[in-house]
Amino acid sequence: MLESSRTALMVAAYRARATAQKDAICKDPWAAALAGELGHEIARTYDGVYPHMELWVAVRTAFIDERVVRAADIPQVVLLGAGFDTRASRLAREGLRFFEVDHPDTQREKHARLQTLTGYPVTAPSYVTCDFETEDFVDRLVASGFRAEVPALFVWEGVTPYLTEAAVRATLRRIASATHERSVVIFDHVRKKIVAGAAREKDLESRAFVEGLGEPLRFGIDYPLPLLYEEGFRSVRPMTFDEICLHTTGTYDRAREFRFQGLVMASRAQRNVFA
Repeated sequence: MLESSRTALMVAAYRARATAQKDAICKDPWAAALAGELGHEIARTYDGVYPHMELWVAVRTAFIDERVVRAADIPQVVLLGAGFDTRASRLAREGLRFFEVDHPDTQREKHARLQTLTGYPVTAPSYVTCDFETEDFVDRLVASGFRAEVPALFVWEGVTPYLTEAAVRATLRRIASATHERSVVIFDHVRKKIVAGAAREKDLESRAFVEGLGEPLRFGIDYPLPLLYEEGFRSVRPMTFDEICLHTTGTYDRAREFRFQGLVMASRAQRNVFA
């Protein structure tokens, strides 16, 4: 995400809109300013392609927020590819340390935007710059105070669809091999069909839209358990977005068409790891 990822700006705009709803299921008071007018403009355009995106972003945000809050025995949260994430400011608690890992260019852009926000706790997370193509993110974390010998929650939100399978596997393998066995990674993913271009025309419009923003879909997976097992994980909990939406809102509506999105939690430990 060099300069400003347009999909990241769009997602921030959707978080802001969801926050402004009367019965908001997620709350991010900083999202509107971080999105800027460009993010809101992109979101308004995408509404015509996929009208359920605001709810999808709200559900994903709320579900992951809940996992962070409930993981009371985990003292570290790592936001991989943090982008415009604000969890370190919103979910801070005593004894919990946040690390934001991202490309140096991305972090510079985020800091520039944060400087315009009155009251934002800029020092809430530890910022870890990492060029994922040439540097090891665990080594960079440890150099910034991350403790590999104690559990951590790795939040990898809205990233895997834009990576290659090799990059996804390498990241997961590193988490499994270099951190505490009770560490947990949570990430969302899309299905193979939409990445391969074998979906309905309506769904392909969504795929084409993000590609037009300069961020084409590269990785999709239908059932992540085998891949996660191969990379060293021994507890895996895959969930559909319909399940997450039901959990978060108490509602289900087939018309939302969340069938191409999934979310999964995984850990190297075999039991009692998911809050």
